[in-house]
Amino acid sequence: MEKKVPYKIYLSENEIPTQWYNVRADMKNKPAPLINPGTHQPLTKEDLDPIFCSELNAQELDNETRFFDIPEEIQEFYKMYRPSPLVRAYFLEKALGTPAKIYYKFEGNNTSGSHKLNSAIAQAYYAKKQGLKGVTTETGAGQWGTALSMACSYFDLDLKVYMVKCSYEQKPFRREVMRTYGADVTPSPSNTTQVGRKILSEHPESTGSLGCAISEAVEAAVTNEGYRYVLGSVLNQVLLHQTIIGQEAQAALRKYDIKPDIIIGCAGGGSNLGGLATPFIGEMLRGEADYKIIAVEPASCPSFTRGKFAYDFADTGMICPLAKMYTLGSQFIPSANHAGGLRYHGMSPILSQLYADGLFEARSVEQTAVFDAAVQFARVEGILPAPESSHAIRAAIDEALKCKETGEEKTILFGLTGTGYFDLKAYEQYNNGTMDDIIPSDDLIASYLEKLPKVEE
Repeated sequence: MEKKVPYKIYLSENEIPTQWYNVRADMKNKPAPLINPGTHQPLTKEDLDPIFCSELNAQELDNETRFFDIPEEIQEFYKMYRPSPLVRAYFLEKALGTPAKIYYKFEGNNTSGSHKLNSAIAQAYYAKKQGLKGVTTETGAGQWGTALSMACSYFDLDLKVYMVKCSYEQKPFRREVMRTYGADVTPSPSNTTQVGRKILSEHPESTGSLGCAISEAVEAAVTNEGYRYVLGSVLNQVLLHQTIIGQEAQAALRKYDIKPDIIIGCAGGGSNLGGLATPFIGEMLRGEADYKIIAVEPASCPSFTRGKFAYDFADTGMICPLAKMYTLGSQFIPSANHAGGLRYHGMSPILSQLYADGLFEARSVEQTAVFDAAVQFARVEGILPAPESSHAIRAAIDEALKCKETGEEKTILFGLTGTGYFDLKAYEQYNNGTMDDIIPSDDLIASYLEKLPKVEE
């Protein structure tokens, strides 16, 4: 007889992972190195130390160490909100009439409302350990900025946040949470940096992008003594810290002998998808298991599905190192859709290499279809999901409905990265029927891809 699975599977406090998993150690084809945009030579730790925290740079460049010990101070902080629950979506299954079994890993049970706190506290810890005065960063939807403001407050660090302008305007309450925790928040592009002024001179009505905000944050870091730049997605170190999500999910599933067939995550820069999926991908790389893994991105910013795998600037201002990734071009500024955390022109180098190697598939979905799924989920599961997470919900529902058609009893796992209570402006537009789907044309994307830097590999 099948063991009855509870609605929520909790690990004990003692079962929280004490190490982060580095998938690069198991990858046959390693991610291409970051390179200097001038010399096109791989960057060393010494090159990166003026920009990022020193110990984080060591993590960033390490392709061989499979596990990194989580410092005790970070482990203690995690206990404030971890372990996070693995939830069986019984009500959604019933509403869909599907034989599929649906699970979601819920990361919204902290004040930041998202998974971002997992890496924010780690990066703040290493900045404090280094003796820095403060850090700078960008934020799209505001989840990362909120999480980092909490982490910096905990370690008494100054924080300067450059928030994508459309999100700054759409989400004033998210902004105020950051300010409550002591952060200085500036809409990007702004006139406070040289690169911001340049972008505004060329695009006066710009609603901003993560690429723009990254440029401003990096400039602020390198021009202010005692500061370093920290990032909430894309970088190897961020995916490393976020693997606590996937490792907890694996442990919770093992309690009831559950093996997922399909694993789904939203994809913007890579922190959510990478955090949930890479521990499972590690099993695939080692020949221990096989899964169908799906990355879901917005149709308005489709870097996986319509981008090019090439070296590109990580920021719009073209002051950051070059990264080999699936990209739409660093000058691409997506429409002001409501999934602000997914409005980035490129993708994590780790995930880009894994995608190129065929370890997972990707699909893009329109904004209105995403909110159709979000509302359906909210009505039956009782959680108002963030727009970013709702991309994964959309794909999970679609896969469950396929099971309904075929009669297959597949097990689906997706990442619910956070809550949508600061995204009510988006829900208002959806409920009023005024939400638009804006999809870039092939010609527009091609025009930006033509501007990619020329790099011989």
